[in-house]
Amino acid sequence: MTRIAALLLCLAGLAPGLVAAQQAPPNDLPFEPEDEERWVLVDTEAYRMTVFEGERPFAHFENPAVGRYGTAETRRRGDRTTPLGKFRINRINEQSEYHLFLGLDYPSLENARKARDAGTINQEEYLEFLDDFARLGRPPQGTALGGHIGIHGVGDGDVQFHRNVNWTDGCVALEDDQIEALASLVGIGTRVYIR
Repeated sequence: MTRIAALLLCLAGLAPGLVAAQQAPPNDLPFEPEDEERWVLVDTEAYRMTVFEGERPFAHFENPAVGRYGTAETRRRGDRTTPLGKFRINRINEQSEYHLFLGLDYPSLENARKARDAGTINQEEYLEFLDDFARLGRPPQGTALGGHIGIHGVGDGDVQFHRNVNWTDGCVALEDDQIEALASLVGIGTRVYIR
């Protein structure tokens, strides 16, 4: 499905799992959205992903899956948890094995500091992260904090399994039609808040 077709389905309300949004933004946002800024809230307790424009809900997607072992304020590579916090979409892979991948700028400098302060990583791992971040100029993906976190589809996976189980290695997953619709609404730089 092309992005234009997904957008038309989205606007027509026909994309599976996409419903009219009525949710207000949470009071505890770690940022102040601009009036017309489009951003995404992933509510891991309600299993709902909402796209906002400023403070106005625009659309939401039901039943996103998260990491096999839930969510975490701080995570380590391989622990299969989805990181909580604020991120930005920083890459899009349309050739992903999971249909479409909207990469997030995880791990950030803030993620690394929190992980060190919580004891999830030690000082040496923290300093290695800082060195890698400075060298690359972007979040490194192969440190003790893990990487390659994003929002993606199911791809060749089982949609029924997706609908009933948190199955990812730390990403947030939507059905393929949903990720297509989401991708038509967001882009590089879009803020994503996972809570």
